[in-house]
Amino acid sequence: MRWLAQVRMKIEMLFGRGKAAARLDDELQFHIERQTAENVAAGMSAEEARYAALRAFGNVALVKDVTHETWAWVWLERFVRDLRYALRQLRKSPGYTCTVIGMLALGLGATAAMYTVVDRVLLRPLPYDHPQQLVKIAESGKKGTVSWGAPYLDLREWAERSRTLKQIGFFSTANLSRVSFLEDNAGAAQVDSPQVSSNLFATLGVQTALGRGFKAGTDWGSVSAEDAHSLILSDTVWRTAYGSDSKILGRTVKMSGDSFIVVGVMPRGFTFPFGGARPVVWRPIILGDADKVRAAHGMASYQAVARLRPGISLNAAQAELRGIQAGVAAEYIEPFQREQVNSIELQTYGDSLVKDNVRKSLLALFGASGVLWLIACLNVTSLMLARSSARQREIAVRGALGASRWQIVQQLLAEGLVLSVLGSLLGLALGTLTLQLFAHALTTQFSVHQRMTPSVSVIAALAGLTVLSALFSSLLPAVGAARASIEPALRTGSPQSGAGRGQHRLRAVLVITEIAMSLTLLAGCGLLLRSIYALKHVPLGFRTDHVIVANMTIPAYKFAGRNMTTEFYEPLLERVQHVPGVQSASLMTEVPLGKTFQMIFTFAADGNSAADVRRRELQSQFRVVSPEMQKVFGFTMLKGRFFNQGDTPGSQPVVVVNRAFEKAWTGQDDDAGKILGTTLMSYGKDRKAMVVGVLDDERQVSVAEQSKPEVEVCLPQITPDTMFYKGAEGMAMDLAVRTERSPSSIMPELRQLLRNASPELANSNFTTMDQIVEDSYGSQQLATRLLEIFGGCALLLCVSGIYGLLAYLVNQRTRELGLRMALGAQRGQVMGLVLRQAGWMLLAGSALGLVLAYFSSLLLSMFLYGVKPHDPWTMAAVTVVLLACGLASAWLPARRAAAVDLMQALRTE
Repeated sequence: MRWLAQVRMKIEMLFGRGKAAARLDDELQFHIERQTAENVAAGMSAEEARYAALRAFGNVALVKDVTHETWAWVWLERFVRDLRYALRQLRKSPGYTCTVIGMLALGLGATAAMYTVVDRVLLRPLPYDHPQQLVKIAESGKKGTVSWGAPYLDLREWAERSRTLKQIGFFSTANLSRVSFLEDNAGAAQVDSPQVSSNLFATLGVQTALGRGFKAGTDWGSVSAEDAHSLILSDTVWRTAYGSDSKILGRTVKMSGDSFIVVGVMPRGFTFPFGGARPVVWRPIILGDADKVRAAHGMASYQAVARLRPGISLNAAQAELRGIQAGVAAEYIEPFQREQVNSIELQTYGDSLVKDNVRKSLLALFGASGVLWLIACLNVTSLMLARSSARQREIAVRGALGASRWQIVQQLLAEGLVLSVLGSLLGLALGTLTLQLFAHALTTQFSVHQRMTPSVSVIAALAGLTVLSALFSSLLPAVGAARASIEPALRTGSPQSGAGRGQHRLRAVLVITEIAMSLTLLAGCGLLLRSIYALKHVPLGFRTDHVIVANMTIPAYKFAGRNMTTEFYEPLLERVQHVPGVQSASLMTEVPLGKTFQMIFTFAADGNSAADVRRRELQSQFRVVSPEMQKVFGFTMLKGRFFNQGDTPGSQPVVVVNRAFEKAWTGQDDDAGKILGTTLMSYGKDRKAMVVGVLDDERQVSVAEQSKPEVEVCLPQITPDTMFYKGAEGMAMDLAVRTERSPSSIMPELRQLLRNASPELANSNFTTMDQIVEDSYGSQQLATRLLEIFGGCALLLCVSGIYGLLAYLVNQRTRELGLRMALGAQRGQVMGLVLRQAGWMLLAGSALGLVLAYFSSLLLSMFLYGVKPHDPWTMAAVTVVLLACGLASAWLPARRAAAVDLMQALRTE
């Protein structure tokens, strides 16, 4: 066990060096005394015996060093010694140290912040077994991918005929937009309650932590009838709503007025569908008659998730399923249905969670933060080159005293590592602060509902980037300093020997590269600012000032068998309108530009005429609104009228459409109004709704998107026997209030009013219409603000790099400048000499930067609106800004050069 003793000794030398050294001294003393005693016994005197023992034993100090190197962690001790020396050196130069740390903090902080977002959105681990084998299956055809899912019969065909898929599970999306209320002693908690097939959890490779899953029925994927009213809880719901009660299995719980029996609890961390904001419980899918036929209308649709067999590629599975789908599509009776589902699109489940434009925008912003990090590293490299030149005499002395080149390089790398570590710590704080400042925008755009804090993987990535920053910025100066000749540096009479022309050129190249990268970021920032300016001048078609919006999740189960319109909505609206300061108030399923509850209306037209085909492919925004909506938003009517108090449940059903809808319906782009009087939809038996008005077009989904077809129906006319009553009134509703009071003063009163109407509405989200418009700018707004920060930091680093280089050159050329002035050069000529040097660097960097900006702007095309990627005015403007800032930064060194004292300069050695 000799190796064990050596390990124990090394650990003791690492943590108990004093004790180990004392033991070594005692052992050496023991051997010397023993040899001395033997010499005395041989007849020597005490003094001769000791000298003889020391001669026989050898150099005691050398023995100690050899033993120490054998026992101790020499490399670690040297590294710690280099770190201590680096800290002493940096403490002597606080200005240099703070500058470098600040530069690295900007680059590392921006990169850490963006990597945190990328980690949470693109790299988040899925809580399933071998998630890379999971795929999402969607039908596609003439109109692209079918987003609402596929019918049960199609899913069963895939499962029975596929040989590349190990298993297919499915779930219903029809209930995902409806919030369920899980009732307990503390009240009703809002939860999502997706319906799943009996084999979905097995497909995901996850088992319940308590209890069991849903029992399989006789049909493929179906659930046994005895589990029709069963419920499986997520770990979050189990812990928060039921206090981790181990006896929860078999208990009857209430959810949205219905009774369910808890049969299982899923493991901690599991969730499905992935990424929701609310806690989740799962209900079984109970197949019905609508699942047994392929009809033109009324089919139930499901989202499919499958697991690939081991060794099967995505392309192979997609090719097989497309062959199967060709036969499946032939079973559809209607030709237009066959055209919509004649192919298959396969996508890994992880990729399906993130939209393609979100992925591209995130990677573009992450790339911009990487450019800022490169600029910071280049700037630090330039400063370290100047510092190594100023320390040539010190480094030469160390080399003359026996330090090897590797030891010199190691010492300078240790300094770079200390600076990088301090910069990363400060950068981590800056990155965390940035994430907090942009928390609302990140949640809105990327649907990240967890708190944006750096995770373990982010810290690990930052640690690696810290080491890379140290190598990137200090390796070149360290190698250059170690390879410098010792003798010339020792002969110079000044502590600063000056750098060669090669090093000056290298620093100039670094500054030119900084300028080019900075111009690239500034160009992107300029293009996005132009886009935001264009977006803010888009006519919305409605007023947004002094409008407060409350997003309400409706507890429809409390009004089962009753008319929600007369018993809930109309009394609530009347109470709101009597609040002091309220000018008008309206209810609607979703306000314009809202992101809460979008409804799409598809018309049933079974004919084959051109008008029937056009109307069958027409998908319209669908809103239920109260007559007061026009007073709240102030939109204009092109033709006809809006809803009024005369539109009651007993009167003629009426609807209002917008100009885009009329154009799509009639196929004509003439003056509005031709659709007036048209019977558009059925409200039920013998109740046909007629078009009475045409709205001017407005932006409904996004400011950047053109107006889409829209149909609005009158809230008071919707009764429980209306076909869309449950979907329109029983899920969500927005309350829009125009008020002369400030939001902070009136929101508490409105919240209390909603609480009195129903306790479940106490948690309604309040915002302003102006904020909704800001959020609708989407990724453009977020990208612009981030690039403003990145571009500003890049410009600051670029200016500091130019200033640092010119200030250093002026300091190095003090004697030369003095000689020029002694020979008759004017101060203006000396200033021009320095400014010309800055000018050619700026011009060269700008030329290179324009080339980089030309190509990088193509990556920003997804963010741009109203401006081309290669807009010459934007490129010219940012170039002028950069040149102006660069020349301004060169002005101070130029003035310092012109102010050189002639006699002092001539005495400089």
